[in-house]
Amino acid sequence: MDSSRREWLGKAGAALLLGGGVHLPALSQSSRAAGARVVLLGQSVPLTGAASEIGLAFAAGSRLAVGDFNERNAASGLQLKLLQLDDGYDAARAAANARTLLGADKADMLFGFVGTASSDAGANVAAQQGSLLFAPFAASDTLREASHPHVFHVRPGMIDEALKIVRQCATVGQTRIALVGDDDAMGRAGLAAVQQAITELKLPALVATAMVPVGGDKLDAALKTVQQQTPQAIVLVSLSGTTANAIRKLRKSGYSGSFMAFSIVGIDPLYAELGKDIGGIVISQVVPSPRPSAIPIVKEYRAAVDNSDQTPSYEGLEGFIAAKVVGEAVRRAGRGFTTASLQRVMTAMTDYDVGGFRVNLRPGLRDASRNIDLISISADGRVLR
Repeated sequence: MDSSRREWLGKAGAALLLGGGVHLPALSQSSRAAGARVVLLGQSVPLTGAASEIGLAFAAGSRLAVGDFNERNAASGLQLKLLQLDDGYDAARAAANARTLLGADKADMLFGFVGTASSDAGANVAAQQGSLLFAPFAASDTLREASHPHVFHVRPGMIDEALKIVRQCATVGQTRIALVGDDDAMGRAGLAAVQQAITELKLPALVATAMVPVGGDKLDAALKTVQQQTPQAIVLVSLSGTTANAIRKLRKSGYSGSFMAFSIVGIDPLYAELGKDIGGIVISQVVPSPRPSAIPIVKEYRAAVDNSDQTPSYEGLEGFIAAKVVGEAVRRAGRGFTTASLQRVMTAMTDYDVGGFRVNLRPGLRDASRNIDLISISADGRVLR
């Protein structure tokens, strides 16, 4: 990750936080004049705090797709409006934001909450108020159960990533697997997913598990316990701070096994933390690479980025895809949609092709065919497959 991206993220955060952390993309003049049906998407996202780099990129990609939707649908009388509030990666603030968005702001649905605990909070508020939560980022797999028909996912589940990671370990003969994670909702969800994947693949149980309190001083002791079990591979379920610290400490102590990380770590934040020390780490990714590509959705995203002040990223592309899919659902539901009719439309979108990236929205439906890439980053920052 180059310095220009970090500078852009800093400027984007400052811009978004002007006016109380609210950003309202403008609608086209013709749509306002024609009395458009404006669909308000309410998003709580970490624009500050531990996951701000991921949140800012995801939020920015979402805005690009919303702007594109409004331009394409200016004559139809159907427009999207994105209201983004900062939650600082705090679930209590996310819940308060959700109540504000659905209550005072009259949002038509909640969209793109970032973080496992924040997504859980948003889903609970949406259920209480008879609304929907669309495209949470890094939600626990419990929100994919049939008991949550009001939650619609664009990204694959943690179990899908875990299966890819664990299967790769087994393929290269690594059956002594350990896990290190943040001791929070995200880390516990990742642990559950890895344990389920190991069971489904009929592999030996984890040789060690260390759930480390975020920002605490227990990492050294936890890693020592893990190393005593001589794992061949260590799966990391944590944000970039814990992940980078764990990798540095383990390598310094002589550990020479493999490191595997979930997409939630964020490649750019991890590269910013580790620099050339990122070489050899394997990270799962749930959307295509944002680098130049023949994949239509990537070409569309990069064209939008080229006409903005943004820089491309995996998280930005995911936000772009999420907003593009919700726009398609709204378009199919029509100007007169209700929450119930929109929910029916979304549930029927079981194999939607969004520019070469296929999405299944039906809650409770396990989708084992998801295309998840395992990539690594070279010491000079190149993405390798």
